[in-house]
Amino acid sequence: MKAILLSIGLAALMGGQLFAAKHSMLWGAAGEKWSPQSRLPDFSHAGYHRGEKALPNVPPGVSVRDFGAKGDGVIDDTKAFLAALAKVERGAIEVPPGRYRITDLLEITRSGVVLRGAGPDKTVLVFPTPLNDIKPNWGATTTGQRTSNYSWSGGFVVVRGGFGSQVLAEISGTIPRGEKAVTVSSAAKLRVGQEVEVYQSDLPDNSLAVHLYSGDAGPVENLKGRARTSLVARVKSIDGDRVTLDRPLRSDLRQEWKPRLRAFEPTVTESGVEHIGFEFPVTPYKGHFTELGFNPVTLSGVAHCWVRNIRVRNADSGPYVSGAFNTVDGVVLESERPLDNQKCNGHHGISLSGTDNLVMNVDIRTRFIHDITVSGYCSGNVIARGRGADLSLDHHRYAPNENLFTDLDAGAGTRLWKCGGGAALGKHCGARGTFWNIRSASPLSYPPAAFGPPTMNLVGLQTKQPTEVALDGKWFEAIPPPELQPQNLYEAQLRRRLGTK
Repeated sequence: MKAILLSIGLAALMGGQLFAAKHSMLWGAAGEKWSPQSRLPDFSHAGYHRGEKALPNVPPGVSVRDFGAKGDGVIDDTKAFLAALAKVERGAIEVPPGRYRITDLLEITRSGVVLRGAGPDKTVLVFPTPLNDIKPNWGATTTGQRTSNYSWSGGFVVVRGGFGSQVLAEISGTIPRGEKAVTVSSAAKLRVGQEVEVYQSDLPDNSLAVHLYSGDAGPVENLKGRARTSLVARVKSIDGDRVTLDRPLRSDLRQEWKPRLRAFEPTVTESGVEHIGFEFPVTPYKGHFTELGFNPVTLSGVAHCWVRNIRVRNADSGPYVSGAFNTVDGVVLESERPLDNQKCNGHHGISLSGTDNLVMNVDIRTRFIHDITVSGYCSGNVIARGRGADLSLDHHRYAPNENLFTDLDAGAGTRLWKCGGGAALGKHCGARGTFWNIRSASPLSYPPAAFGPPTMNLVGLQTKQPTEVALDGKWFEAIPPPELQPQNLYEAQLRRRLGTK
């Protein structure tokens, strides 16, 4: 009843003009209706250096030709690339125009190393053999079906790092989402300006996972207490045992989940892959879980790294991104492979896990089973300014919460809510997943109940359904996408936080 009254009250406040509104009631024209406690999260920290710095242009470096690469598409150039990666401690590895045959994994495991081509149509890496044939990595699905782990992970070019888990202080008390101040056991290991990770982990009862679905999780028994939350923030001030962070908490902190501050210590930062084409053979796509690893690039366990301006042809999957504060900017995915019986020719287009990563300017010109995927307790990730032939926004269970999809052209619009993931792993989308300005050729509907909880935010979707809003329930603002302002919520929130126009 409370939700109904709130909905009626909001309609009255708007003078019956909900359908003509240009500004969301959750944001307003410039964020004047927003607060840290709002059901609308703050997504402005996503991407390279939290969006506070542009991606760098690293000075010219050594060429793979200096290590013997030919770039004729016939001779195997793998040894030359591996030699360059072993030699260069920091800086750019240039890949001049040509077609480079690669038959092994290329790993960047140091900070400040950039693999850079002359443009994705000029510099093309050609991979004739799948990853699983080169480095076998067999596994199984949640139902026991044998498949390669490259079906959902890995790439030929990998930027790989890791994070420490040193505990700096325990957090005491119960602290609600939206707060910035925490009380710690000791501030002796903390300093103002330091980056720290606010971390907590679940119990066997899956209570944290249920919280990440705002109490409406669906079946979760197969999660088995593995849920976790992670928020990287800067220490803004220290007053005795009271520590104030520079950004609001994304979830409640409760003693039973053992909240603590951990050191944020990424081993690899400032590395990237840019201006390169990736090409795989034109082979028939045999369908779901048959993929053997025709995957281009992966960011794994790194921070402040990037993938920029790449084109990928005939892949099993596109980029896989994990870690924190990474940016993927400019990806074209296309394929000439014969389609499977679902009219798809690949598994995952773009896959995101981790926190506060930014993907933008993606053009998916074919159909993957899952075009854009978020999974693995990930949060704060942003997918913006992209398009697809017929986008599926795959939420792959495991409580992906508070992720943003904004300023997207979904193409045909026939399968926006099509998702995967195993059984009893929670609903697909977690709390406060936000969908803002989604355009399509066909009208879009509010997702089915199994997709996610009522705390999701849907604003400005191409639809024929009416507005239905309640501050403590379903939020569906049927603003026509061309009339919605701002068009890109991430950019608006970033401008507001940085004080820029």
